[in-house]
Amino acid sequence: MNSLSVVVITYNEERNIGRCLDSVKGIADEIVVIDSFSTDRTREVCAGFGARFIEHQFAGHIEQKNFAVGQAAFHHILSLDADEALSERLRDSILRTKEEWTFRAYRMNRMTSYCGTWIRHGAWYPDRKIRLFDSRAGAWSGRNPHDRFQLTDAGARIGNLAGDILHYSYASISDHVRQVDYFTGISANELFTRGKSAGLAHLLFAPPIRFLRDYFYKRGFLDGFYGFVIAMISAHSVFIKYVKLHELRKTKGIPE
Repeated sequence: MNSLSVVVITYNEERNIGRCLDSVKGIADEIVVIDSFSTDRTREVCAGFGARFIEHQFAGHIEQKNFAVGQAAFHHILSLDADEALSERLRDSILRTKEEWTFRAYRMNRMTSYCGTWIRHGAWYPDRKIRLFDSRAGAWSGRNPHDRFQLTDAGARIGNLAGDILHYSYASISDHVRQVDYFTGISANELFTRGKSAGLAHLLFAPPIRFLRDYFYKRGFLDGFYGFVIAMISAHSVFIKYVKLHELRKTKGIPE
C-alpha cells in the first residue's frame, strides 16, 4: 500500500481544523499543517491529531500550498483546506486508491455547506478538484486566490473518485460578504500585476453575465433561496473586483 501525506494550510482555523483532521483518520500516514502564525488554538488542536506543525509566512495561496507539498515525507499527497472534510464515500475511495495507485492525479467533487444548507447546483457543485496526486507529477498553479494543481504532462490521464469533499464555507451571508471583500482585493491585485484593464464594459456586462451563467445555465435556481443569494453575491464580486482594479490603476495614474 502507498503511504499518503495529508497537507493542510491554516490561519486561525481552530473552529474547522479538528473536523478536517478527524476525517482523514485511517488514511493519513502523516499529517503536515503549514500555519501562517495563527493567534488562536489551531496549533493545540493539530497537536491532538499528531500533526507536524510548521509555521511559514503566507505569500499567497499557491505559494503556501507548494511549500506544504515540499514538506511532505511521501510523494503521494492529499491536499485539503482547513474548512474541508472527507465524506465517508470519498474516504473509502481514497483507501482503495492507496492500495492500487493507477493515475498521476485524482479528481473529486466538492460540495459546499452554505448557511447550514448543502448546495448541489450552480457554479458550486460538483466543483471538481484535483486534490489527490503524486507530487512528482506537477505543482500548484493558477492565479491567487484561485489555485489548482497542474500536471506537468498535459496529456496525463486523471482518475475520478466517488464521494465528496465536504466544504464548510460560510455560516452566514455576512461571512460570505466579508470573504468577497478579501478575495476581490487579491484578485484585483493579481489582474493589476498582469496589466489588465477595468473599463466600463467590464463593469456593465461581466456581473450580469456571471449571474445568468450561475443561476440559469448552471441551474443555481434549483437551490432555492440560497441559490439566488449565491448567484447575486457572485455577480457582485465580479463588479467589486473590477472596481478595485479600476481604483488601483487610477491610483498609479494608468488610464483605462
